[in-house]
Amino acid sequence: MFCVLTSNQVRMNCLNLISTDPFFNLAAEEYLFMNRTEDFLILSINDPSVIIGKHQVAHREADTRFVTENNIPVIRRISGGGTVYHDHGNVNFCFILNSTGGTQVDFRKYSQPVIEFLGSLRINAVLEGKNDLKVDGLKISGNAEHIYRERVLHHGTLLFDTDLQRLRRSLRKDTSGYVTRAIASNPSHVTNIKERTSGIRDACEFREIMLGYFLGSEGNIKTDLTNSEEKLIETLAETRYRTWEWNYAYGPEYALNNSFEIGNCNYTCNISVQDGIIREFELEGSGPLAQTGINLSGTRHMPEEMLRTFNQKKINISGEDIFKFF
Repeated sequence: MFCVLTSNQVRMNCLNLISTDPFFNLAAEEYLFMNRTEDFLILSINDPSVIIGKHQVAHREADTRFVTENNIPVIRRISGGGTVYHDHGNVNFCFILNSTGGTQVDFRKYSQPVIEFLGSLRINAVLEGKNDLKVDGLKISGNAEHIYRERVLHHGTLLFDTDLQRLRRSLRKDTSGYVTRAIASNPSHVTNIKERTSGIRDACEFREIMLGYFLGSEGNIKTDLTNSEEKLIETLAETRYRTWEWNYAYGPEYALNNSFEIGNCNYTCNISVQDGIIREFELEGSGPLAQTGINLSGTRHMPEEMLRTFNQKKINISGEDIFKFF
């Protein structure tokens, strides 16, 4: 039915994650990748979240104000590549496969089964660039990979009926103020698969059809997590994926140079950040904020932390204005 991903036609365990918690689901991928030896296909649907690559700067990728005000978490994954948006209209797929050496990073090889699945629905998807699946020139899927010894993790998104307006608003449009060696995302025009299907109600049904397609291949079997595995995965989610240290502090150092207006006064701010902590803070301008000589060095580069520091110094700044420092 579809191209063979592993040598000797080793069977693939197909896991349909019931959880919509992105922290747990990312942890599940890592746990099975690092602690099991079988091949897996994992399908999941996540609550709204912004998922950044391992070597990216969170604030440069996400629109800090929008995700903060809308309680959309920004979560770092273990694979590289660019930023993607997840919600209940998006289906995530993850192949975890044993590799016998050679060129382990191979986006074309590991994307092909998904292309063939979409072809079975009469959707003509193609791999363009390094890691994007597109239909009629519009992106429907971003893919990323991670290698550990002789194991390959290849995962991606499938935009079935995603809220494209919230997707666009969750991602930062103007990144020109950020200076960093971090990996940058490559913005693309996107579309939903649902527009090209007929009779599939929602992403849940689309996922079931995808699961059935892969279970139709000889040797593939459906599997579930054990209770003990769920507990270990939840521990990993708590100790890594829910932490500020992983999601924000882990990324490369960066500088932010921004000009803005507060209270009809113009300011220029230069911020240097390393390990998520402001190391240097310079604020210039003719207004009272600059005249305070405020120094936020040692503060986390996070809206709530910076606002708390301003308040502790008896400096009045609004919750809206704090986002001008991002």
